[in-house]
Amino acid sequence: MTEEIKSLKNPKVKEAAFLNDRRHREKTGLFLIEGEREIRMAMEGGADIFRLFYCKENFSGSEDKILKRASAKKIELISVTPQVFQKMVYREKSSGLLAVAKQHKKNLKDIHLSKTPLLIVVENAEKPGNLGAIFRSADAAGVDGVIICGEGTDIYNPNVVRASMGTVFTVASAESSAKEIIAWLRQKKISIAAAVPDSGIPHFRADLSGSCAIVMGGEHEGLRSELLNAAGLKISIPMKGAADSLNLSAATAVIIYEALRQRLGTGRD
Repeated sequence: MTEEIKSLKNPKVKEAAFLNDRRHREKTGLFLIEGEREIRMAMEGGADIFRLFYCKENFSGSEDKILKRASAKKIELISVTPQVFQKMVYREKSSGLLAVAKQHKKNLKDIHLSKTPLLIVVENAEKPGNLGAIFRSADAAGVDGVIICGEGTDIYNPNVVRASMGTVFTVASAESSAKEIIAWLRQKKISIAAAVPDSGIPHFRADLSGSCAIVMGGEHEGLRSELLNAAGLKISIPMKGAADSLNLSAATAVIIYEALRQRLGTGRD
């Protein structure tokens, strides 16, 4: 049975609004998924959704299909007014769906590796939009997994989900310390290639065709010494203009697509 909420002071509405703050996400172990496409991807990826707010005044397409799927999964459905909906969402202009889901700790052992794995390790990513975009590129390139390290943004940030276009639910991921990541990669015989601003081998000259983890540093500090020192290969993207670096997500996409090009059999050139 569908519940209807018209008050901004409703406890469920207040809880959802608080989940836009990282501290509340960490305290409750819950997070938000906003938008029809993102919720559909979350359902397909097995996200633990237990509540779905909807505002029919904001519907623009196939949102009713999500409601039917949610009802079949016994997810709690709550109808809200546009004013109530706007209080909870991250975007200014949002489609009329907002899900609340339970977080689940993702470990390295949960990443299923292919015969020749390609992984991305991101340390201290400060901007959630960049982390989300990295997931989107990882999904497109068929990367085995994205590993999050350090004190940067959390994977459950609403803008990570948004920028990933829901691929945060389709790409395997894990959160771990640098020490644990290095030990796990060595155990799995996966080489480490660290991206550095300069003094590295041009990315298109490096051999990225074998089992490889590409390690990317945060927007301001770059890679810290532990992961940098563990890398057997240091690579750089040549810069021909006035700028000395690319955006984190753009740089990651450039390198992983070079790795994909090499794996498709065209080799280094």
